[in-house]
Amino acid sequence: MRTLFGHEMRMNWKSLLIWVLCVAGIGFSCILLFSSLKESMKGMEEAYSSMGAFSQAFGLDRLSIATLEGYYATEIGTIHTLGSAMFAAIIGTILLSKEEDGHTSEFLYSLPVSRRKAVFVKWAALMVNILIFNVICTLSYLAGFLFMEESVDIKCILLFHLMQTLMNMEIGSICFLISACTRKNKIGAGLGIVILLYVVDMMARIIPAIKNLKYITPFSYANAADIFCNEKVDGPMTIIGVAVLAITTIGAFVIYEKKDLAS
Repeated sequence: MRTLFGHEMRMNWKSLLIWVLCVAGIGFSCILLFSSLKESMKGMEEAYSSMGAFSQAFGLDRLSIATLEGYYATEIGTIHTLGSAMFAAIIGTILLSKEEDGHTSEFLYSLPVSRRKAVFVKWAALMVNILIFNVICTLSYLAGFLFMEESVDIKCILLFHLMQTLMNMEIGSICFLISACTRKNKIGAGLGIVILLYVVDMMARIIPAIKNLKYITPFSYANAADIFCNEKVDGPMTIIGVAVLAITTIGAFVIYEKKDLAS
């Protein structure tokens, strides 16, 4: 199992490196840009906060974009949220299906290791990749704050990234289930799910009649504006997220174990 786990990590390290450099690099650069944008942001603060549905969707009606925390929550938080979710979706959708898509399943499952253990190794690799991605990104952003010598609410920063990690794991497990059900890599489907769930979250924030749709999207409990304003997470939505993570993971194990694999 250790050998298989190491193999999966090596297979995905380039993707992890590229996504970490892109997302963490953009976030770090945006933090460094804040000092030069601060004065212009003050002039646009009122306009941003009164843009109706746009302001509600991005939390600009509750946070001041002229402050570092408001800028981080509304700008950098959005970049990290979408970037990390897409990374989790891409990794999740290929881990199982690549064996059939690449015609290597017959060799892999002829090894002295059960199919269940092989699936567990791949799931563990997914979770570790997500953890590494989020830890590096978080440290990069904190380094930006230190470089700028700006004081921020570390508690909210860490809470936000903890929820981001859970959200990524939930999305990754949903895509892992998709990977267990298909014989081809469905990266497009994984990315489509990310965009769909993100749009559902935005619509639920804008339209009161469908506000309960927030319970079906993990972006709701991992929203930076909510966490920075309330300084806590939404308990019921977080519990739903953990439940979805568990159910989809178990579903992937059950489906893949009974699946007739293409050679």
